[in-house]
Amino acid sequence: MYSVNIVYFSLGSGKDVVYHGKTEFRGIHQGDVLELISFQKQTFKVDTVSQLYPEYYILKVNDFNQVARSPLEKWIYYLNTGDISDNATAPGLNETRQRLNLDRMTKEELNAYYRHLDNIVILRDNIFTERAEGRAEGRAEGERNKQIEIARNLKKAGVSIDVILQSSGLTVDEIEKL
Repeated sequence: MYSVNIVYFSLGSGKDVVYHGKTEFRGIHQGDVLELISFQKQTFKVDTVSQLYPEYYILKVNDFNQVARSPLEKWIYYLNTGDISDNATAPGLNETRQRLNLDRMTKEELNAYYRHLDNIVILRDNIFTERAEGRAEGRAEGERNKQIEIARNLKKAGVSIDVILQSSGLTVDEIEKL
């Protein structure tokens, strides 16, 4: 578990912009560090008591005045300035950039954007429906051609019209035209 604290005020006198801490338990009388016994290490699958408690991070964003190089620094730069550079690739920043673009739109632009998304959904639905209808028509046409081919072969073989009617599903007029 992690606790991330983003501070926009001067906290302490450290020179860094990211601080990390873990919970350590010390005896108030002996000063010894609380340790896990072997059974607890196996049960909890950790080596120290501090691994059972949150790790703490403090991001002093107002103190960041460097070029963002690492993914964390790119996030700190965003938190400090409200801007995301075009080359920032830290996990989650692309989604944040897209959300910022929406947040910066006027009400009219946002409405137009959502109408555009609705139109895309409708267009995709139309394409899906047309494809399904086309496949159904193709199957029906294929079945019809199969019926005609059966009737034509039976007629060439000299089979009676009654048998051809039952075998092909065609009408008498259709069989006679073959």
